Amino acid sequence: MIPVTWYLALSIILFSIGMYGFLTRRNVIIMFLCIELMLNAANLNFVAFSHYLTDLHGQVMTFFIIAVAAAEAAIGLGIVLALFRNRRTVYSDEINQLRG
Repeated sequence: MIPVTWYLALSIILFSIGMYGFLTRRNVIIMFLCIELMLNAANLNFVAFSHYLTDLHGQVMTFFIIAVAAAEAAIGLGIVLALFRNRRTVYSDEINQLRG
């Protein structure tokens, strides 16, 4: 059986990669992918502790996080498409003004 610390180490690595990508990349689509990577690192923690403690609450929470991530991806894609239609760019550095 694999110890829970290995799952936690993998989760830390995934979360760090996601955080690094979010902070260094300026493409909005890549930033959304990095947020998804960080959410999946949290999911891995929930599932690992759920298995380790033989409790289903962590796995149920994972399903809720997946649902929220899907909604975030759909809304984020809509915002990116609207941004591209108005500004012809998806880079966050070139977006300096919000209009209503």
